Amino acid sequence: MRLFDDISTSEKLWTVTSAVVDWRRSNLPLLSWWGFESRQLAALLSISKLSVSVRSYFAWIKELTKLDSRLHVCFKSVVCLHVARKIYIEGSARWIQFLAVLCDDLDWNISSLKTKKPSELVEFLQKSAVEHLTTFRQLEVRDFGSEDKIVTTEFEAMYAFKRGDSALFTVVYIERLRMLLYAHRMPWVPLFPEFLQLLDDDIVSLSALSLIADPKCRDVDPRIACISQLTLSLYLMTRCQLKLRHPVTSLTQTLDCIEVAQRIHLLDSTLNQLTLKLPEQKILTRICI
Repeated sequence: MRLFDDISTSEKLWTVTSAVVDWRRSNLPLLSWWGFESRQLAALLSISKLSVSVRSYFAWIKELTKLDSRLHVCFKSVVCLHVARKIYIEGSARWIQFLAVLCDDLDWNISSLKTKKPSELVEFLQKSAVEHLTTFRQLEVRDFGSEDKIVTTEFEAMYAFKRGDSALFTVVYIERLRMLLYAHRMPWVPLFPEFLQLLDDDIVSLSALSLIADPKCRDVDPRIACISQLTLSLYLMTRCQLKLRHPVTSLTQTLDCIEVAQRIHLLDSTLNQLTLKLPEQKILTRICI
């Protein structure tokens, strides 16, 4: 991961990418899920830090296809989130050329997109990103599912919660929670800026505070800016239960799960521990009212 400590220019980024490709070719038998996740997070961090242009988009596609075809799917999803974030901040006019590139690559209709308002474009890109991220998780299950438990629906759950469909989230995720509690290993959920648009203000603020405390923390290790699927599911579950006014007995069961999760995650897993504190405090406040 030290290779990615300095990716401040495109030239340095491509040098690092080439080095990773060469490493993969010479160490193919030694690849593991951990290595796969490390490459995934490094690529996502690079997109978040350096942005993406028409030229670099195709360069990324070419290099990631060489490196690992599964990352090709993940890349497109994060690009959709990246462009959605940029459109929200800068407006759609500046990104219409890039949207045309995505339309050609993802079989979208550019004519219909040109007539959409910026807010509609953002929603469209978010939905497309969630679909690609779900496909990416399914690829992980196909290739690594035997090693441990992998939930494929967390991005769908995030999107459902963001859109206010708490009932759908509860149905989608509650049956997965027990599986996650007993998993020895599970995928990370990045909290890079691109992913925060799928979450609520509490987690956005928490992520921002971590950057204020240590602005370079993501550069040292991208996993510092991630939480586990278990942490995310418990946070969202609590928010939905409170919104749907579940009884105290149901909230108490979730609180027990949170305590288990706090023991599972190491104390130095700061973002996991802090995120778990949010639902814990919300439940305790409701119970004590």
